This record gives sequence, structure tokens and C-alpha cells, in this order.
Amino acid sequence: MDKKPFNSNISVLLALLFIVVLFVVSNNYFKAGNSKMMGLESNLNDMSIKLSNSASAISALIGQEPKSTGEISEEKVMPSWINKSGYDTEERFLAPDGFEREEVDKDSFAYFLRHLSLKDYGSPVLLYNGREKANKVYESVIDMDVGSKDLQQCADAVIRLRAEYLYQEKDYSHIHFNFTNGFRAEYEKWMKGYRIVVDGNKVRWEKRAEEGDSYETFREFLDTVFMYAGTLSLSKELESVKDYEDIQIGDVLVKGGNPGHAVIVFDVVVNKNTKKKAYLLGQSFMPAQEIHILKNLNSTNNSPWYLVGSGDIIKTPEWTFSREDLKRFPLDKE
Repeated sequence: MDKKPFNSNISVLLALLFIVVLFVVSNNYFKAGNSKMMGLESNLNDMSIKLSNSASAISALIGQEPKSTGEISEEKVMPSWINKSGYDTEERFLAPDGFEREEVDKDSFAYFLRHLSLKDYGSPVLLYNGREKANKVYESVIDMDVGSKDLQQCADAVIRLRAEYLYQEKDYSHIHFNFTNGFRAEYEKWMKGYRIVVDGNKVRWEKRAEEGDSYETFREFLDTVFMYAGTLSLSKELESVKDYEDIQIGDVLVKGGNPGHAVIVFDVVVNKNTKKKAYLLGQSFMPAQEIHILKNLNSTNNSPWYLVGSGDIIKTPEWTFSREDLKRFPLDKE
């Protein structure tokens, strides 16, 4: 049922009631003499406040929230851990009470992830075909292209972020990833004009192009890796983290298999007193989609931070991991 006409009628009735009461009170005071005129203004103000409160109460009963200023409304909708004017992870996601960020080297993978550009707060995650991701399990979207093919899925997003960092640092010798069959795809060889030829389960290099290290050539290399690598190969390539409480930015929760999944740690904060950690997770998914920072659907206050606790299970919106699934790239830089 549409409640708007009913709400409008109530407002009109209250206004008429106020006018009638005003007339009666004024008339009585005039009859009583000028001595009572001094209290008229005070009584009318009290009456106005009571009528206003009555209007709010009636509105609440019929399901209409009392109107508030834009500033108060903004405060209600905007979570306390979000700074929507921030455009990287460090600026947008405020640390929980009692937690703080530890400094990281400016040339590290951790710094790279913390300072990746984010899209405007509230932007949707887009799939490779331009459609919006249906499952709204994310808090923010990384401002990085996903490509026009259904390639950059979960493990591929981890590979993409690691490779982008190394490419930015011009650390080309460490841009290498294994295919599911164990073949090692090296970007340095790709730069020399060699291309990967796949014939069934056999893979080989062939000289087919000019030498070059352009970003376009780099992305072509990654697309090839995305086609033949996955969670299974990534889980074997990374090293297990023995102590889950030692979680670091850039670590990966990965379950290899078909299906499997992988998410990456985008940021970590530490409790100043207990030294316990909390962390943010990011992912891509199927079909290929923009990389995004995940919600924590199990948080009691809608915070996206995941707390390092005593439990063995880490529940993310689209996959469940265990402590044993935490892994790390063998080398940051040599």
C-alpha cells in the first residue's frame, strides 16, 4: 500500500490542529488580560515542540523515518572504517580501534599493494564483457583493467598483481610462473622475442617476434600464462607459511584444484597491545572480473578486516580456506 497520501493528510491535520489551538489559547489570554500575555510566547513554543514530537511519533508508527540533515544521513550510511575520499587501500580502509599499520619499504610488494589505485567508492566490479558482477561481496574495486577475454580469474589475479609489481620495479628476471604441467614461463625469454607454443601437453619456445619490453608485450605474456596456469600450479609454486599469525601483505590463501580458489592479502594492521593482526583480502573470480577488496560477511560490525584468531577456518564470501592454505612467494626481490 502506498503510504504517501496518508502521510500528507496527517501533516495537514497537524497543521490545522496547531492553528485551532493557537486561536483558542490566544483568545483566552486576551480575555484574562494583558498580565498573562508574557507567558503566551513560552507556552506556544512548548506546544510547538510537543506537536513536532507528535508528528515524528505518528510518522514512525506508519513507517516513515523522520527526515534528517544530509550530514547526519551520510554519517549513518558511511561505515566508521571507510574514508570514501581515499584512493588506495591505506587511505580508504581505516584501521580498527587499537590497530595500526606498520611501515613497509617503498620498493616492496607490500607497499605496491597498499598503494594500488582504487575506483570511486561504490563502483561496481565489472566482468571482462563489461557486465556487473552479480554477487556484491566486495568493498572496493582496484583500478586495473581486466582485459577483454575470460582469462583473469582467481589465481590469475594473484599472478597479475605480482607480475605488475615486478614489472614496475624492472625486476624482469623474477617474472616467471609455472603452467599446470610444470612448464616455466619466463618473461625475460619472452622479451627476447621467443613465444610459447603449446602442442597438446607439450610446450616449447620458438623465436617468433622482435625483442621488446613494452607494456603491451608484457600483457600478452600474462594472457598466455593465464591460459595455462591456475590454482594448482600456483599452490605448488608458493611456499607454505608455517605460522598463520605471521601473515604478511602479499601472502596468498590458495586451495589448488579444479575447482580451486586463491585470494591475496592486500593489507595488514597490528594491535598495539596484543600484537594480534587483522588483514584485508582481495580476489578475482569466475568469470574473469576486476580485482576487488572483499567484505567480511562474518564480521559483527560489517568491517572488511579479518582478525587472526584461534580458529582454523577462514571464511571468505565465495570460498572457505584453512590456515594450512596460507602461502607466500619464495622471494620478494633478490
